[in-house]
Amino acid sequence: MAGQPEITQLLEQVGRGDGKAIDELMPIVYDELRRLAAYSVRSERQGHTLQPTALVNEAFLRLVGQKTAWQNRTHFFAVAASSMRRILVDYARQKLAEKRGGGEQIPLEDTLVFVRERPREFIAIDEALDELAVADPRRARVVELRFFAGLSNEEIAGVLGVHSNTVLRDWNLARAWLRTRI
Repeated sequence: MAGQPEITQLLEQVGRGDGKAIDELMPIVYDELRRLAAYSVRSERQGHTLQPTALVNEAFLRLVGQKTAWQNRTHFFAVAASSMRRILVDYARQKLAEKRGGGEQIPLEDTLVFVRERPREFIAIDEALDELAVADPRRARVVELRFFAGLSNEEIAGVLGVHSNTVLRDWNLARAWLRTRI
């Protein structure tokens, strides 16, 4: 992957509305976004390969459509994880809203089986995570980055600017807290 300064520079240009920068940014960040999306759709059923392409594309479009002052590469990928979470929650809610609830497919070609088959539980996780974010924003962020983005403790520590031991402690406490809520 290209170096952080190049990505950061392109993100700044995207933030200023430079359409050419968007075209240059996509190939550079695509593999990492795809890794995040693949992690998000990891619960696929046996024998059925789900491609994270549509999730990546939708998340990328949302990200570059925002008027965000991107701080750096890490900030971009942290927001990407949040964006993918929101997309998956939106599709879970859409699935619940279907009148007949059976065979209709969600328009997004790559869906998390968990979202499709157990949308109520997925939404419950999302709502509990929102509740945790009010009580302890950092712990909620740790869960989001680990569960939805598949980042390691070291990567999360880099995003949050804390030690990896703090991340591990936050993860363990947040998991225990979430279990009481779900």
